[in-house]
Amino acid sequence: NRTGCSPPAPANYQQASETSINRQINLELYASYVYLPMSYYFDHDVVLQNQRGGRIFLQNIKKPDHDDWENGLNARECALCLERSANQSLLELYKLATGKNDPHLCDFIETHYLNKQVEAIKELGDHVTTLCKMGHTLGHSES
Repeated sequence: NRTGCSPPAPANYQQASETSINRQINLELYASYVYLPMSYYFDHDVVLQNQRGGRIFLQNIKKPDHDDWENGLNARECALCLERSANQSLLELYKLATGKNDPHLCDFIETHYLNKQVEAIKELGDHVTTLCKMGHTLGHSES
């Protein structure tokens, strides 16, 4: 049972193992990022780009601001913020498509993204509310 916010002391966990696992995680994330443009030709999420002659231009993905969560509540609050940000970006894209008189893009955004975003935001918001009602100490990771 832990108290405070300090991470647990590793039990029989070697620095070399941690380093190697982190390298593997980053390699897997890199691979998924490489595969994304490959999927451009096959995945329904980019069909709109294909149909209209568009191309995917990947940008650098910055390291997350947080990678160590104090408890489940903090993790879910961060996820909720991230989902709200993604939703706002989709709404801005929708507004742009509306302004450019592009009903096909508007329909695509509505059909494939906006409803899913709203559902995710509601679900995460419900989780945050439940955890707050239970008390902020719940959701702590135990070692």
